[in-house]
Amino acid sequence: MRGVLKWLRRDLRAALSVGFLLLLLGLSLTAPIVAPHSPTNQNVNNTLHEPDAAHPLGTDDLGRDVLSRLIYGAPATLYASFLAVGVAILLGVPVGLLAGFLGGWVDDIISRIIDTLLSFPAIVLAIAVTGALGVGLTNGMIAVGIVFSPQLARLVRAQTLIVKQELYVDAARVFGASLGRILWKHIVPNAIQPVIVQVTLLLAVALLAEASLSFLGLGVQPPQPSWGAMLARAYHYMEIAPEQMYAPGIAILLTALAFNALGESLRVALDPTMKRR
Repeated sequence: MRGVLKWLRRDLRAALSVGFLLLLLGLSLTAPIVAPHSPTNQNVNNTLHEPDAAHPLGTDDLGRDVLSRLIYGAPATLYASFLAVGVAILLGVPVGLLAGFLGGWVDDIISRIIDTLLSFPAIVLAIAVTGALGVGLTNGMIAVGIVFSPQLARLVRAQTLIVKQELYVDAARVFGASLGRILWKHIVPNAIQPVIVQVTLLLAVALLAEASLSFLGLGVQPPQPSWGAMLARAYHYMEIAPEQMYAPGIAILLTALAFNALGESLRVALDPTMKRR
């Protein structure tokens, strides 16, 4: 913890990113207390109202408070991002470890499967998997995690191929260490740094994927709020109430930037060459 705090003091970009994400997490946990109104209560006599004291960000096409929906949409957005990346880690990391460490025909088969999955456009593949699993936030983000898993598998495989050539891995084999011990004690700790960076970057991509699926009606279902769903509804009223798009759009932009900035800072912090530079 002391090392993390020292790193945050030295890196303003990382400190701002972590601070924003912690603020977002705090709002997600305290949404019922912080939100000024219910996110689902409708008022058809006060639709598409401009911002005022009662509704700081205005109301949507059904008279619901935009600020409250924005706050209540944060938990769904964070849940979606972490679920997708968690699925990708569970699927991609073990597969990449086995492919890189075992090599031979196992590596050939896994590599061909990875290449096949990566040949499809990510959003098209996510929509196809969502259609097979069923519409909904959880199913949609599981689909996104499946789409992300080949990227992590390829990265882990490449790192494993490098690390397994080291002398300490050969020494572990000579002393009779089991496959599991070699992977857990020697391969994973020395191959995990690029994976940590990639995971933070994938969180930003997962956030945008959730927004895209919700925009298409395949993610969060009404009346549950999410930033992508809010953007989808605001799109239909862009000509008469363009301000409806600002709040969810800026929230998605800032959160994606925070994840990306954190990933870049981690890349510098974990790479000794870049740190010295």
